[in-house]
Amino acid sequence: MPYRLTIKAFFFNAKTDYLPYYKHFEITLNEEAKAADLLAQIKVQNENFSYPEEKLVFKINDLVVEGEESVKELVARLGTDLQIDPVNAYRSNNGLVINDEDFMQRYALLAPYASEEDLAYYETLYALHYASETEKFDRDYIGDAVLLLAHRLITQGSEHKEEILRTVAEAHSGLFECEYENNLFNAQDHTDAINALKEMAKPSKDNTEGFIDKMAAKFMKQPESDKTQLVAKEAEGKEIAYYYGNSSDNSEAVSQKTAALGAKMTAFSRAHKLSGLSLLEDSKALAFKKAGTTLLDALDSGADILVVEDKAVCSMFRKNLSAIERTIGRDIVLTLLTTEEFLSIKERIAA
Repeated sequence: MPYRLTIKAFFFNAKTDYLPYYKHFEITLNEEAKAADLLAQIKVQNENFSYPEEKLVFKINDLVVEGEESVKELVARLGTDLQIDPVNAYRSNNGLVINDEDFMQRYALLAPYASEEDLAYYETLYALHYASETEKFDRDYIGDAVLLLAHRLITQGSEHKEEILRTVAEAHSGLFECEYENNLFNAQDHTDAINALKEMAKPSKDNTEGFIDKMAAKFMKQPESDKTQLVAKEAEGKEIAYYYGNSSDNSEAVSQKTAALGAKMTAFSRAHKLSGLSLLEDSKALAFKKAGTTLLDALDSGADILVVEDKAVCSMFRKNLSAIERTIGRDIVLTLLTTEEFLSIKERIAA
């Protein structure tokens, strides 16, 4: 089965261009084709399009893919309108070719404690390193890959545990700036490894209660004003956005309730991203930056009301809204509701 793809491809040559730009292409590929074949077809149409021949990783619709990824899988998930970018646009030298010296510079931090086998393992994390969500908020971030290497070294019994922990924890933007999530097309969840590393670097005073659980309890103790009546009176004709982060997705129930209230649903790109709750204790500024980015994304997408699945996250947004606004440099005029509050709104208001 052939796929006809509409492509928007990134172009930039550091030697000749002041700013990057995009060009549009129509390409037909069969279902056996790989992502690398897609790039080769663009190259046939425009010889100035550049991509690496080795370590081929790049972004399609903001997800990091490798050259061997099948076009069939890409189309099944992303459709036939595709945008192609380098894994890190500000590191681009020529099109999708990037300056990737940072990858091995990060490895050098732990190289004194690593073996050849450890290096080989680290090299398998190349795509993951450039798929980091945290790096979008801090370009100096140490990187998810080196944190996973640190976890591997320690769990395999390295005698240099304290030195390794000190290295990743005391970096300018290191372990405690990591709220783990990545943008890999084939996502990998290393949350447990990162959280375990944090526990080792900063032992909890109460090991019976996890950090996220403690944060949730802290915020749920905050008094909350009753927002439901306000929204019940004003929901009609409003735009409702739904944020679930890494919680369960109840978008169907929220959508049905929105329609019943005479309101409209609006989508926004960060609906499934994390927003800094786990960073609040150790990296407050970054937590507020992430929270503000999520709230502004909803606001700028047209939302009047943001329904938040996780009660602790909603409480964090409400309690710290003024600080979040100062951090992000914008007023954030949104009504914030938990999903429970939103679903409990009466659909008809008595005259």
